[in-house]
Amino acid sequence: MRTSWDIFCHIVDNYGDAGVCWRLARQLAAEYDADVRIWVDDLTTFDLVSGGACLDVSAELPRLVDGVWLHLWSTPWPANVLPADVVLETFACELPADYVGAMAVRELPSLWLNLEYLSAEEWVSACHGLPSLQANSLQKFFFFPGFNIATGGLLREAGLLQRRREFQRSASARAMFLESIAVSAVPGARLVSLFCYENPALSSWLNAMSAGDLTYHILVPEGRVVPGVCAWLGQDAFKFARVYRQGNVAIQFIPFLSQCDYDRLLWNCDFNVVRGEDSFVRAQWAGRPFLWHIYPQQDNTHLIKLDAFLSSYTAGLGVDEKATLVARWTAWNSGQITPSGGGKLFAGGVQMAGHAEDWCTSLESQKNLAQSLVDFYQNWVS
Repeated sequence: MRTSWDIFCHIVDNYGDAGVCWRLARQLAAEYDADVRIWVDDLTTFDLVSGGACLDVSAELPRLVDGVWLHLWSTPWPANVLPADVVLETFACELPADYVGAMAVRELPSLWLNLEYLSAEEWVSACHGLPSLQANSLQKFFFFPGFNIATGGLLREAGLLQRRREFQRSASARAMFLESIAVSAVPGARLVSLFCYENPALSSWLNAMSAGDLTYHILVPEGRVVPGVCAWLGQDAFKFARVYRQGNVAIQFIPFLSQCDYDRLLWNCDFNVVRGEDSFVRAQWAGRPFLWHIYPQQDNTHLIKLDAFLSSYTAGLGVDEKATLVARWTAWNSGQITPSGGGKLFAGGVQMAGHAEDWCTSLESQKNLAQSLVDFYQNWVS
């Protein structure tokens, strides 16, 4: 019998949670013959992430999209919903009480997994797979994505890296993709994608790049950084397809892309600025130098998480290269780049291409997150 999965996704103020859940849901359905339902509480945001899966957000649900049943997580919870074999409570969301009650009286028990945020911190490996005791006899476990074999791994679809490498070897494929999003690459310019949060360091960075020796073509997908870029350009608004120039920087705004097209954007660029969790992982699969803008948290606790990743990511670098990369990432995430140091955030990025590909290859040897989840369930029921 096919295994049934319920994925619960509470969308707060960003796209990353929905992005991870949607990628995972589609992979489980496509590669593991799973019967998957995804429950989301914000159809408008989810429609952007899924590349139009909701279409008319007022249309009737549930709806089958890419092999996944899309449901609205509504209140009150519908009493006729039967729990799945595997239930994923993603990113600290809280399951509906009535659903948990139905899980407790299910003839065949449900496996309840708390899918946590991605982190490279040392404690993650020790906590991955640990049980979370419940008063209702249900079995719940913590499940952590991660960067080593003691964790659940990272989302990676079958054949992803082969497709990426073939794409990067094909000048015509790269050109056709850029044409499809109305981008004509500036000759001789380094192509950069910029998808990040608001940052007080942005103007200093752009000023230094604009006044530097190299030429940059920066592609800015719709998102939270757009107002800051417009302010630096002296524009109240922007137009898609138009190229804005200031010094040695050309800037072009592009629409919010589907997940597949966003992957191709990352594959196309010489350097990628990414944020949160979903785009952060996809930048690593792109095998290109990148900068992670981690989600800011109170008391700068996010910098601990940043340092943990940098410790792993820079392990194969020389002393000077490591110090430079750590300083650039820390400065960006602290919003403390000086006007004289802004350009150095990217300078030398193309020299890091070999390291970025080596890092990607090291992760490729690990089990992917979807496979880890499937294996965990099969071991649990056996």
